[in-house]
Amino acid sequence: MTKDKKLTPEELVKSFKNEFKSNIKDAIIKKRAAGSKKNETPSIWMKVDKSVFKDVVKHLCEIQFPHLSIASGNDLGRNIELIYHFTVNYGSRMKEINFNISVDLPKSKPEIDTICDLIPGALITEREKMEMLGVKIIGIPDDKRCFLSDDIPKGVYPWRRDETGADKLYKNLHGGKK
Repeated sequence: MTKDKKLTPEELVKSFKNEFKSNIKDAIIKKRAAGSKKNETPSIWMKVDKSVFKDVVKHLCEIQFPHLSIASGNDLGRNIELIYHFTVNYGSRMKEINFNISVDLPKSKPEIDTICDLIPGALITEREKMEMLGVKIIGIPDDKRCFLSDDIPKGVYPWRRDETGADKLYKNLHGGKK
């Protein structure tokens, strides 16, 4: 594959399935029409095994260097889901493809390798996942706090829905004296 060729969403998915086989747990292509001309924008939603996450991002960079919008995260109960939101063909009018790579991390060991060495702009969004979800980003070049103040205790993660979540940070003023 050459970096200059613009692949279709189907060709992109096929490339990843050929390269990573069963480590691609799921891949869905969705198309959404918008605007008065009802132009379609394709989105790829790919769930990958944690063991190949960084290699998947590297493969994407080899096909065509993507634009990273943000990484989002969600507490799913036993796991934390991270979704890295990329755009392929960024800036090419009507040819952009949203490319979302999802990975589940077990809460018992929520760790993943940084992609900052591949995409330096990932630093802030990965730091946010460290602070808000308690994910350990291995190899991140700067792991100091960026979003939470120093008076928030270590081990409290505002986006978590478990005992480490934000419930520890506020008081129930309506409950009366105890």
